[in-house]
Amino acid sequence: MKKLMLAGLVAVLGFAPTFALAETQVDKKMVVGRVQSADETGTEVTLTDGTKLLTPPGSIVRPGAFEKGAEVIAMYREENGDKILTDLTLGQIEPPVPSTPSESPKRY
Repeated sequence: MKKLMLAGLVAVLGFAPTFALAETQVDKKMVVGRVQSADETGTEVTLTDGTKLLTPPGSIVRPGAFEKGAEVIAMYREENGDKILTDLTLGQIEPPVPSTPSESPKRY
């Protein structure tokens, strides 16, 4: 009986890293936007839509890494109501796709 319980416990613990990884990936969110400002300390980036992104403790955004209006793609996790950056990439926001055939590019 004890061996069966031990085997069950080992099986459950064997899956623990998988559950933790899945939970971590689900908690991450993404935002795409333009930089409005970065504070002087390099610990907060504000996007034009008002989203405030904080760097993790001990990390900063390099001064001059991007300028006002730069397009960014940010991954973050929510922690105590704050959006903590996990990844910040300079990006290019795609222009809207033409909606009518007359606006579509012509093919020859």
